[in-house]
Amino acid sequence: MNTIEMQYRTPENLNTRIAIHEKYSVNPQPFGDWILSNYTLGPEDRILELGCGTADMWKGRLSLLGDSARLTLTDFSSGMLLSAKENTAGDPRVEYRVVDIQNIPFEDASFDAVIANMMLYHVPDLDKGLSEVRRVLKPGGRFYCATYGEQGIMAFVNETLREYGISGRVGGSFTLQNGGEALGRHFETVEKRTREDGLAITHVPDFVSYVLSMSSLSGLEKADAALLTKAFAEKCVDGILYVPKEYGMFICR
Repeated sequence: MNTIEMQYRTPENLNTRIAIHEKYSVNPQPFGDWILSNYTLGPEDRILELGCGTADMWKGRLSLLGDSARLTLTDFSSGMLLSAKENTAGDPRVEYRVVDIQNIPFEDASFDAVIANMMLYHVPDLDKGLSEVRRVLKPGGRFYCATYGEQGIMAFVNETLREYGISGRVGGSFTLQNGGEALGRHFETVEKRTREDGLAITHVPDFVSYVLSMSSLSGLEKADAALLTKAFAEKCVDGILYVPKEYGMFICR
């Protein structure tokens, strides 16, 4: 089992990361609401979400789907899909499948919209995954993919830890800075939308848990809880740790 599979075998790490944003985000609009506000969904659309995770963004929001719409929630982790089912249980418009974006098991031109939020930077062969998305989209279909930028949380974490001789990875194969180029190889139009936000953290251990939850992904395995707590506490101003966030979305057609 590789690092990505270990990270997402169960929802625990993902839930830790979701919680920090829900509790401390400066922007009062929940991230899930912002993402959904960018969707244009028809009353009879067939929608595919790749890497749905726990489907937390759909919890309590399925009323946004038309009565004749169909939503297929997929993830490569069967553990994630169990949580997705719990969060969207009982809606006959929703179905669930274990799917790898690099080999989507649906026919050409099957979907009006495809969604892949906060996951494309994990795809080993990004071009193969994007070509599969393009293949299953109907002519005129929309592809929505949220991601992070390179000047947000991890840039702040790395800058903070640099004086302790610890540095992790910033950036990736699909960010707000480089994602447009990758998408442009597969889609006719690519629009980028950004979200203004940040974190105002009043309890540093919560942020330490967040950083530790993704240490294997960010190259920060050498940073333990005590060191992180000390480093971030020194950055607090009047008891608040201010952390920049850089998130946004691409909309492709």
